[in-house]
Amino acid sequence: MRLIEGAGEFTSPGSAPNHYVEQLRVADLSVGTYSIPASGLDDQTPHSEDEVYVVRSGRGRLVTDQGSVAVEPGSVVYVPAGQVHRFTDIEEDLAILVLFAPAYKSRQPGAGAGGPQAGGRRAGEPQPG
Repeated sequence: MRLIEGAGEFTSPGSAPNHYVEQLRVADLSVGTYSIPASGLDDQTPHSEDEVYVVRSGRGRLVTDQGSVAVEPGSVVYVPAGQVHRFTDIEEDLAILVLFAPAYKSRQPGAGAGGPQAGGRRAGEPQPG
């Protein structure tokens, strides 16, 4: 068992358009927090893993190629691997708990089940979410 401290808490991205921090990584799952300030930009690209978003705070809209849905605290949204999606119309700072299965980037060629147990995005990596 492990308590994941800080998961789902908004973190200011400073001058960046958003911020992601991974707080747990095991072979079949990773957990992180994606923070997008009001009027911020979600610049993510599709992922090779399934995702579940749990909105902890803020308001906005999640748009996919199959439609869109308003999100607010308590919203839980599943996005399958490979689906184009992004958060838009961010009215209040969004803090989103993100669960990837299997772990984020573990399906990419050359990726192993290893990797950091927790930590932020490496420089030059695209934002997940």
